[in-house]
Amino acid sequence: MSVLVVNDAMSFTDLKELLGVTDGNLASHLKALEKAKYIKFEKTFVGRKPNTKYIATNEGVVAFKKHIEALENIIKMKNNKT
Repeated sequence: MSVLVVNDAMSFTDLKELLGVTDGNLASHLKALEKAKYIKFEKTFVGRKPNTKYIATNEGVVAFKKHIEALENIIKMKNNKT
């Protein structure tokens, strides 16, 4: 999600290369994010080759920001205990 939140869109190939994961692993994660409505995809052709790009939805961005805030709160709580 972090990659999609800071970029307008990313292709499947670019995500796979950046994250260093297999096609199957990436596809399963993307499917879960799509099911949660955190991402959407667009299929186009570049020349004769299919190109699928993924985009974070508004709902996905909000959920990601809440997740980051929760992690930051955990760190703050831990730092206050020490």
